[in-house]
Amino acid sequence: MLINIIEIIILSLIQGISEFLPISSSAHLIVISSLYEFKASSLLIDISLHLGSLLAIIFFFRNELLDIKNNQKLLLLMIFGSVPLIVVGYILYKTEMIYFLRDIKIIAWTTLIFGIILYFADKCRFDKKISSNLDLKTILYIGLFQTLALIPGVSRAGITITVSRFLRFNRFDSSKISFLLAIPALAGASVLSLKDIMGQSFEINYLILIAITLSFLSSYFTVKFFLKFINKFSLNIFVIYRIVVAIILFLIIYN
Repeated sequence: MLINIIEIIILSLIQGISEFLPISSSAHLIVISSLYEFKASSLLIDISLHLGSLLAIIFFFRNELLDIKNNQKLLLLMIFGSVPLIVVGYILYKTEMIYFLRDIKIIAWTTLIFGIILYFADKCRFDKKISSNLDLKTILYIGLFQTLALIPGVSRAGITITVSRFLRFNRFDSSKISFLLAIPALAGASVLSLKDIMGQSFEINYLILIAITLSFLSSYFTVKFFLKFINKFSLNIFVIYRIVVAIILFLIIYN
């Protein structure tokens, strides 16, 4: 029991820190769980961790979400932009293809490739803002590319920020688009497998409660930090991190 709790604490911190950064939370959860043979790791626990992140991002943007009158257009765009991810995610979940993608070799290559793409995207000059330039066509374009995040290592935050930067949105607005798109995306994933959480043993439910709580806290503070960070710095640190992680994974896989 104690070992499971320690594992959940580690996974919760990994989830909370990596979910909203362009480094792929799913890849980190899969790799760490695989390398260290975490017994507490499962798709069920992953869902609980994502639920914590969902609650955190809702709480962080609670004022905008509650002010529906002034933000109706933005909220509708976020919903429309998430439709492709929810549809493709549902298909992969029902066909169990989602499990096939949870492979360290795939993660290593996607971590490297999409890290390099992020580097070039972040070099684009920007002149667009959410308030005046985000429309249905643009959000659907971002949403279509967001489906690539179903492949661990791509990173949902990473691909949405990358596409937004290529579309010439500034770093802050690109990140805000990514964060807001996370709400329906994480909600869809949580609701899709809500039945898996119900009716579990007391131990599992206790671990789920810990996972949701710690994921919530670490996710909230990560979002708060990241929005301050990108106002002053580029995304190069995350590109370098992804390349280093990819190299380490390649050494593990091919040695």
